[in-house]
Amino acid sequence: MTPPTDDPETPVDELIPVPAKGSTDGSPLVAIGLMLLACLLFSCLDATAKFLSQSIEPMQVVWIRFVSHSVIAVFLFRIWTRPKALKTNRKGLQVVRSFALLLTTLFNFLAVQYLQLAETISIMFAAPFLVTALAGPLLGEWAGLRRWIAIIVGFCGVLLVTQPWSGQLHWAVIYSVLSMISYAFYMLLTRMLAITESSMSMLMVSGVVAALAMTPIGVSVWVEPPSLLHWVLLLSTGIYGLIGHWILIIAHRLAPASLLAPFLYVQIIWMVILGYLVFSDVPMWTTAAGTGVVVASGLYILYREQFLKKA
Repeated sequence: MTPPTDDPETPVDELIPVPAKGSTDGSPLVAIGLMLLACLLFSCLDATAKFLSQSIEPMQVVWIRFVSHSVIAVFLFRIWTRPKALKTNRKGLQVVRSFALLLTTLFNFLAVQYLQLAETISIMFAAPFLVTALAGPLLGEWAGLRRWIAIIVGFCGVLLVTQPWSGQLHWAVIYSVLSMISYAFYMLLTRMLAITESSMSMLMVSGVVAALAMTPIGVSVWVEPPSLLHWVLLLSTGIYGLIGHWILIIAHRLAPASLLAPFLYVQIIWMVILGYLVFSDVPMWTTAAGTGVVVASGLYILYREQFLKKA
């Protein structure tokens, strides 16, 4: 699952041992390296979920992903010494955001059962277009004509990847589209909450709420104890998700979002490599072409946003 492509201006949070935003101790090159590493971790998360879904119920994988996320976070950040870590001023929105992340993960894990990793990430890259479209009525950030043209072009790129006219459209694309829509709302809620909420509370609440919500389902689908290998892979999903989001926060403390956002699209390279190495998947030319259109449109939207800010 890809991280948000915009910078929510996360307030400096003493609960997370990272430099303050704009710290002179940081370096743009270090921030870019962290961004690339985060994209690799998110790609490993999706590849692991796809591998596990071949022998384990996806609902169980989602449950363990958030349980391990929460448990690791408690010990990594020593929550018992920082009781204020979970303090939140907007409990309702925090819960809604957590469910948006849960649905994003759930639908994505269901989609990777049947689709290539390159296909799922290409559809997920359409989320910024939906965010741009919804930011007007929800946040008062209205898109101009040029950005709307970029949104339409990007949507055409998604159509090129899915090819609904070919008659060979896999029904699991619906899962990927639902994951993308959930992710767009997750991004919007992140922007809304980051004004008042700490990074730590957003990391912890999203994991705990999702874990608790999935517990009844996760327990009900549990058939037999996983093997040792499966246990290691299940626990690794929480590590990939938690550490990926954590270093993403660090990267945005060291460099502006305008510098880092284009490097998010490197994730498609990681996805193609892992898809080929682990599952022997070779993307079709239409997937590559459609992804190129989506990436180009996303970069143009980013350019217009930065241009308008300077203007």
